[in-house]
Amino acid sequence: METIVIIVFVVGYLAITLEHNLKIDKLIPALAMMAILWAIIALAHLPVFEVNTELKELEPSHLDEMLLHHLGKTAEILVFLLGAMTIVEIIDYFNGFATIKGYIRTRSKRKLLWLFSILAFILSAIIDNLTATIVLITILQKVIKDRETRLWFAGLIIINANAGGAWSPIGDVTTTMLWIANKVSASQLVIHVLLPSIMCTVVPTAIASRFKIFQGEIDADLEQDTDRTSKFGPTMLYLGLGAIVFVPFFKTITHLPPYVGMMLSLAIVATFAEIYSNAKFSISSLDRDTALESEEHSQHGPVHSSLSKIELPSILFFLGILLAVAALESLGYLFHYAESMNQAIPNTDYVVMLLGIGSAVIDNVPLVAASMGMFSQGMDSPLWHFIAYSAGTGGSMLIIGSAAGVVAMGMEKIDFFWYFRKIAWLALAGFLAGALVFVLLRDFVLHT
Repeated sequence: METIVIIVFVVGYLAITLEHNLKIDKLIPALAMMAILWAIIALAHLPVFEVNTELKELEPSHLDEMLLHHLGKTAEILVFLLGAMTIVEIIDYFNGFATIKGYIRTRSKRKLLWLFSILAFILSAIIDNLTATIVLITILQKVIKDRETRLWFAGLIIINANAGGAWSPIGDVTTTMLWIANKVSASQLVIHVLLPSIMCTVVPTAIASRFKIFQGEIDADLEQDTDRTSKFGPTMLYLGLGAIVFVPFFKTITHLPPYVGMMLSLAIVATFAEIYSNAKFSISSLDRDTALESEEHSQHGPVHSSLSKIELPSILFFLGILLAVAALESLGYLFHYAESMNQAIPNTDYVVMLLGIGSAVIDNVPLVAASMGMFSQGMDSPLWHFIAYSAGTGGSMLIIGSAAGVVAMGMEKIDFFWYFRKIAWLALAGFLAGALVFVLLRDFVLHT
């Protein structure tokens, strides 16, 4: 029966990895794999276990309890992501991200490279690396006309967005998973991973800035696009970003799960969104057309409109893959696999770096989910911080290795092999430089 379980997981995993070749959305194999694995456990009456992290051993449990336990943990992540996604969509409803274009005042390609790199690094730490990539490439398409130049900028944005997401508990799905699972705390994550992430950004950007493609000036219109500009856009941008940043502080103060703070932030942002949206129609004299528009608006306000744009396929994919990995964890497979790996490779640094490199080929969400079941180290162990860094930045080495890369690939039609030839080695250089800084910081400065 163990063989059947492994085969189901491997086949499902391959289908997820090859979604572009198979032309099947990865949520389908993820959900099917999850359901089949738990069905096998139930029908075959396989024993399930809970990992005792203190004693580092498996304790027998009941199927219903384990399934409910893992569903609860997964739901925490999904509700958190739903809240963050809705806030981002509300900001976009008011065209708040157009405010960022106002910061672009230079035509120098080298200065623009550093500007976009810094923006990618900072934005991804707040609104996650996927959304930051979408926002910046959208701005990039309006600023730079030459496609070859734009592809190079997009490649560096991918690297820097992934680096920026690694050090923030709300910057990357995998880091959020570790934070919600109480593997890392927000403060210690920043202390351990911020400098390595900065190095992961600075090294490839500094190298690329010397390339001929980034010499000279761009020929573009830097004027603001006023077609969709809203006077409330800047306010909603700063309010939304501030509300998301508020969540880690809320968790630290109240010790409640992060999704509670995210729901409070969403409620605050949604309240202002409704007020500002209604203000647009609170004119004393309305003609017939405007009155009809107001009536339609009342039925489809900013909150409803934003909720309709949320990427539900991603939410369902996370549900499927996290519960599928949870099935292997409940059977004790990940625990035994970790033991055998620790015997084969005693130095966990090499194991974690291999995990980071592997995330360039395989989706980093299941890799991190598996690592959470494999290792039993306590909260804020350097192992978890290194996993957050490696899984977050390692995916930049291939364009299909991260959500940021995949979305950039779609928006700019970036060729897989072009990225592999031109950008992959820069991502590897940044990854290795950051890993070296992490080890030196851990061993000689923080002494953890």
